[in-house]
Amino acid sequence: MRKVSLTLSLLSIASILIALSFGSVKIPLREVFSSLNPSTISLYRSGNLSGMEFIILGIRLPRILLAYLVGFSLALSGTATQALFKNPLADPYILGISGGASIGAALALVYNTRYIEVAAFLGAILAVYLVYSISKVNGHIPVDILLLAGIAVGFFSHAVTSYILYMNKDKVHQGLLWLFGTFALATWRKVGIMLGVSVLGAVLLFLSWRELNLLLLGEESIALGLDVNLYRKMIIFAVSIMTGVAVAESGIIGFVGLVSPHVMRLIVGPNHKRLLPTAAMFGGILMVLSDLISRTATPPVEIPIGIVTALFGAPFFAYLLMRKKRGELYA
Repeated sequence: MRKVSLTLSLLSIASILIALSFGSVKIPLREVFSSLNPSTISLYRSGNLSGMEFIILGIRLPRILLAYLVGFSLALSGTATQALFKNPLADPYILGISGGASIGAALALVYNTRYIEVAAFLGAILAVYLVYSISKVNGHIPVDILLLAGIAVGFFSHAVTSYILYMNKDKVHQGLLWLFGTFALATWRKVGIMLGVSVLGAVLLFLSWRELNLLLLGEESIALGLDVNLYRKMIIFAVSIMTGVAVAESGIIGFVGLVSPHVMRLIVGPNHKRLLPTAAMFGGILMVLSDLISRTATPPVEIPIGIVTALFGAPFFAYLLMRKKRGELYA
């Protein structure tokens, strides 16, 4: 476990440095390192920085850190969601979060683009609240009803979003750019918000690794003394807040929350004490590298990152379906 964690930590740093170096303008690594010293950072804060150093600190670094934190949060949420639903094919958006966020973003695009982040986040939280309200039965949350409610709200939300964009055709291009996901509008403020939410969600889930292990047992976990309903609520809250903010800051980026837990489960096993932190770091690395591809694959045009993640995520999803069909994944 220590070797895996150390390897992922080093890969995280390496992926960030590589992403800082490559782009429309290639910057040697020695200049990247020289830009990350306290004096240069101080100049940047005072507004007295230009050239390569400004590109690194003012444009690329916030974008790359935001990408890492979004990938970290989505992978962590995906790991918890798969345990919550006892379904290896579940992802963080299964609670209707992406659908609710897309409605909020579409409305903001039509009426006032300055509030797109706030509108997307509020839409995501309202969608989760609706799913939760529909699923609640006598104070309990049956997982099967929660799953079906999330799917229903998701389909309804995407239909509403499509209608809004269809009726406002001049906003379609901008709407699709957000829906496909992008880090092009990253700022240090967004990084700060995402960092705070990622830390909060990580603490809640890391402290609950035993309960996540027990949730995989289903009804047997009740006999072992676990308050299933309480922990389901806490997991839903942690997943909702992390995924909601991630979607609000970067748009809808699929498959990272689905792929990362599986890759690390093959390496470290199903114990969430090891799985949660490793899957989170792997998700961050995956998102940074995907964003690098989106920026450099077809210059000067940038490919929406959601397309990049779907290109590798969809085949992996098909692979998971084949394994599940053969009974090689837990039910």
